[in-house]
Amino acid sequence: MKCPVCNNSDSRVLDSRPIEDGSSIKRRRECPSCGKRFTTYEVIETVAINVVKRNGSREFFDANKLAHGIERACQKRPVDPLAIAKDIETELQNELVEEITARDIGEMVLARLKERDIVSYIRFASVYREFSDIDSFMEEIKSLGKKGRKRVAKPAQTEE
Repeated sequence: MKCPVCNNSDSRVLDSRPIEDGSSIKRRRECPSCGKRFTTYEVIETVAINVVKRNGSREFFDANKLAHGIERACQKRPVDPLAIAKDIETELQNELVEEITARDIGEMVLARLKERDIVSYIRFASVYREFSDIDSFMEEIKSLGKKGRKRVAKPAQTEE
């Protein structure tokens, strides 16, 4: 790493610490030539992901925008929308996806909501799939069947 004072191309690492979520590292360095200490940050290089919208336009993937959309479906539900959005972003980054359709992202959200909370899943699906009438809405609910329901075990009653 080049020294910002004397431009010496060598430096010594004094201390390294992960920052926040562990996706970057803060390093304290010292120049052996001039003795100046400075800080550098190492960040994982990410691929810019383009989202192809339904109308054909493209925009950069924004996990916060996605989380906001999920948040509406998860209102007053025990689901963390930001965690789902970050999970999807991580998956896309790990697969080195450079372009994805909004439809594919929507399906990824639905799959995660289906695992976590059926009510949030139905709310998101109602907007995402643009149900035109009550019949299409009911069809979606019926398609969940028993596999989509989470049963909560009732505590055993003891007789005294």
